Amino acid sequence: MPEGDSVYRATARLHRALAGKTIVRSDFRVPSLSTVDLAGYMVSEVVPRGKHLLVRLHPPTDPDPAFNHPPLTLHSHLLMEGRWDLYGAGERFKRAAHTARVVLHFAEITAVGFDIAQVKLVPTADEQKLVGHLGPDLLGADWDAQQAAANFRAQPQRGIGEALLDQRLMAGVGNIYRSEVLFLTRLHPLTPVGQVVGLERAIEMSRRLLEVNKDRPRRVTTGLARTREPYWVYGRAGKPCPRCGTTIQVLKIAADDAGLERDCYVCPSCQPAPRS
Repeated sequence: MPEGDSVYRATARLHRALAGKTIVRSDFRVPSLSTVDLAGYMVSEVVPRGKHLLVRLHPPTDPDPAFNHPPLTLHSHLLMEGRWDLYGAGERFKRAAHTARVVLHFAEITAVGFDIAQVKLVPTADEQKLVGHLGPDLLGADWDAQQAAANFRAQPQRGIGEALLDQRLMAGVGNIYRSEVLFLTRLHPLTPVGQVVGLERAIEMSRRLLEVNKDRPRRVTTGLARTREPYWVYGRAGKPCPRCGTTIQVLKIAADDAGLERDCYVCPSCQPAPRS
């Protein structure tokens, strides 16, 4: 599961390169959009919404108002493998061409979406149908910590480790930040939300970590940018806890409603398990 800061950086890069440019030719390699032609549409902006990437497009103006089209939004969710790359005119793809799902040609640049599992095109007025279910965006201008806390508290029996990955409660936390936030706030992932003391602190820690990393080329949660170990516990199962020396463990914790489990790294001393 991608982290919100990764999507933020990818979005910012696309916006800098494409905003104000007009599409010369488009190629959608997904069945539902295979006949779509976006030639003439101009990229007005590229924005993130949690882990979703939105390319907003302004339509070409037709002399006959009856044939004018509404603004469109090209939506993509990168999931685990997806990414957007940029190429100069005539430059060969650095990834296998058959993994390209969207190719947008501009006069001097080409934007290619590789291995993107979710690609949709909707009128911009209907964007909320795709992202309206998301909770407050940790990196969004409309971030609302109180609403996020209320969303968590509405499910008091749910483990905090599972809840942190639910984008409907708060958008932007992925598996890395889940482990790091829980460690820094001394919370065991199986602690029910209703038993969490200092829920607001965990929410604020999530926002702080994403905020300080959103423009960094290398994600670091320890505050030591040049260290070989950029994380406190993530990916460090079997190694000593940097705080107390106890061996770090890994737990399988649900990540979504489908029952998918992902690794969550825990120090059993710093993050004591909840009492049954």
